[in-house]
Parts: sequence; C-alpha cells; structure tokens
Amino acid sequence: MCIAKFSDYFKRDAVAQITEESSSAVEVLGRLSVSQQSLQTIRKKFSTAFGAGVADQTTKIGRLKQELAQVT
Repeated sequence: MCIAKFSDYFKRDAVAQITEESSSAVEVLGRLSVSQQSLQTIRKKFSTAFGAGVADQTTKIGRLKQELAQVT
C-alpha cells in the first residue's frame, strides 16, 4: 500500500496515537487498517516532526508527576 494516498492529517494522527497516546503499533495497525510497512514508513517520516513537541510534553508530564507525588 502506498502511503502517498493517506492525507498528512491521517499520518500525523497515526504517529500521535503511538507517541502521545502510548498505543502500541499493533493497536494502531488494527484501528487504522494499514500495513506494518506503511505504518513504519509513516512513523519514520512524521516522527521527526513531532520529536521536539513530544520530548517537551514528556518532560512536562514527568515534572507534573513529581509535583503530584510531593503534594500527595
């Protein structure tokens, strides 16, 4: 399956499901009905676009978890 037929929104959403929602690649494959090869290609191309944003969010989440632990 050629990934060119998928919209950029679809591709970003697929990557977001794996990186931001912590869904496994297998779950995303089933939900989106794409091949493993297509998902890997999409992930390689679009992960870099999310890289900085995801790293920032991960850092922020870690900090908030520490603060919550201190409060409770």
